[in-house]
Amino acid sequence: MFRDSSRSRLTLLALVAAAVVLLALDGRPGSDPVTGTARAGAELAFAPVAGGVGHVADPVTGLYQGIKEGPEAADRIAELEEANAELESELEAAALDEDRADQLDDLLHLSGLGEYEIVPARAITHVTSQGYAHTATLDAGTRSGVEKNMTVVNGQGLVGKVTEAGPRTSTVLLTTDHNSSVGARLEGSGKIGVAGGGKVPGAPEADLTYELFDMETQIEPGDRIVTLGSHDGAPFVPGVPIGTVEEVHVSPGALSRVASIEPAVDHASLDTVGVVVDSPAGDPRDSLLPPKPDREEDR
Repeated sequence: MFRDSSRSRLTLLALVAAAVVLLALDGRPGSDPVTGTARAGAELAFAPVAGGVGHVADPVTGLYQGIKEGPEAADRIAELEEANAELESELEAAALDEDRADQLDDLLHLSGLGEYEIVPARAITHVTSQGYAHTATLDAGTRSGVEKNMTVVNGQGLVGKVTEAGPRTSTVLLTTDHNSSVGARLEGSGKIGVAGGGKVPGAPEADLTYELFDMETQIEPGDRIVTLGSHDGAPFVPGVPIGTVEEVHVSPGALSRVASIEPAVDHASLDTVGVVVDSPAGDPRDSLLPPKPDREEDR
């Protein structure tokens, strides 16, 4: 710590005087031994002081340099951040486009197998929250040939049915809604029942359930169900995959078996779908179901 006293002031004056002399000597040409010795002595005397001043000045110099370069550096950082954001946006858009292309391929594959004539559409909004109707809004309406009571599918299976159709948009009631009821049949046996959203009294909790009318019919986890089909294909065309049995429940005295179903479609993340505007000439039966996994291999 520096203290102001008579001795310190005299010392400072002596150092200043020596500095002046050193500057004068240093400015002279040649390498005179006398001046060289004086310079060396002065360097030894001033070295500690110069070092201390340098340490004090370093932060100030750094701050000044930062302020000096700040605006340019900030602009460059902003440019890089903007370029990075644009690149990320392009990558996300490319990934999204690729995903939608894959969904469209799956949709066209399913509609081709079932011989369904479809109008491709996108689900621009969808609601699957508890307490609200499970619906989706599509960006296709009557101008595209969409009408009320048409089947809606995606590449995996049944999405729902059209309940309202405007010129450019339409509303779909999803199969998971508690008001939804779809005639369905078991793969292979063809035994019929009803698939619906919400919980059936006496049945396990599930987003989708299947009530099989024949109590004698064997049904077990892993069995799959497809749409039975409505008259003239409205509101449901036949053969569309609905889901897979997860659990079977039988209540004492019940007249039917009830199973919880894992939907074939992820209704919470709908994007590319197809509205079936013309039903097939025949029933595709089970041809739209993917190959059943070998249970022995799964173990």
